[in-house]
Amino acid sequence: MTGTLVNAAAILAGGTAGLFIHSRLPARFTKIVFQGIGLFTVFLGFSMAMKTGNYLVMIFSIVLGSISGELIDIDKRINFFSEWIKKLTGSSNARFSEGMVTSFLLFCMGSMTILGAFEEGLGNNPSLLYAKSVLDGVSSIALAAAMGAGVLFSIVPLIIYQGGLTLFAAKLGNLMSEPVMNELTAVGGLLLIGLGIGILDIKKIKILNMLPALLFAVLLGWLLI
Repeated sequence: MTGTLVNAAAILAGGTAGLFIHSRLPARFTKIVFQGIGLFTVFLGFSMAMKTGNYLVMIFSIVLGSISGELIDIDKRINFFSEWIKKLTGSSNARFSEGMVTSFLLFCMGSMTILGAFEEGLGNNPSLLYAKSVLDGVSSIALAAAMGAGVLFSIVPLIIYQGGLTLFAAKLGNLMSEPVMNELTAVGGLLLIGLGIGILDIKKIKILNMLPALLFAVLLGWLLI
């Protein structure tokens, strides 16, 4: 899990620099940076979603994943956890939870996360995760400048998710074919589109409750592709 730990360290470094900027950035600049992040998120989501090769996998993954996530209410649990961290740190940032969740989704829904974790899990040098660390480190500067300290704590779910993928790859990585990986990436792209819509204040969508769609994308990919 070396690549994931380096990734987390890069986010901490970039996020810390972003907090320094955040404390000195006028509100109108924070707002425009936030809107820029939203636009980029929508663009990234569309580019990823286009990788699907089977629309049935995508639609059933989203529907079944959303139902499952709503039953568990992942959104409520994650936000409770982030609010607990907020109280523990004594932060007064109104966007703490939003910053943590938004950053986690941005850092973890991309194809580099999946491919990089599998690269390391299969025993190769984690070069993709190192490259991702540089990108995430730079991105975390802008995110922390716009949303504050919650961005730094996004490394907690990142380590769990990305590290979990690495361990999964070490055990079962040979079962993940390229078409299945594409469906996983495409469903992740749909989630990012929803996240971008929320960032732009068009409509708030419970993206966290849709996260099980990623699991269904893999399962349906095995069955239908």
